[in-house]
Amino acid sequence: MNTGKIIEELRKQHNWSQGELADKTNVSRVMIGKYERGEAIPSIEAAKSIADAFDVSLDYLVGEGINATFDKKTVRRLQDIQNLDDETQNMLFRLIDTVLRDTKAKKAYS
Repeated sequence: MNTGKIIEELRKQHNWSQGELADKTNVSRVMIGKYERGEAIPSIEAAKSIADAFDVSLDYLVGEGINATFDKKTVRRLQDIQNLDDETQNMLFRLIDTVLRDTKAKKAYS
């Protein structure tokens, strides 16, 4: 997916008009429209401002990189987990693994 489509999708998820996004980012409504139609590519500054407005990483906004599928909240959580001691991390991973296993089992049998 290209950056313009990602911007459009995020904007619609937030129920914002192009004008509202423009107000939140100091990027003109005309440019937001051009990004969404693929007629222009945002500058680094514009992309950063748009990513911040949506609370996503630049990787996510451009659809590339290791964190492209994670929003900022998920990345922060992963960073917090990484900073935990080994015993706490292992306990948390066991809990996560249990929830994931149970969720997959429910889907398989429904």
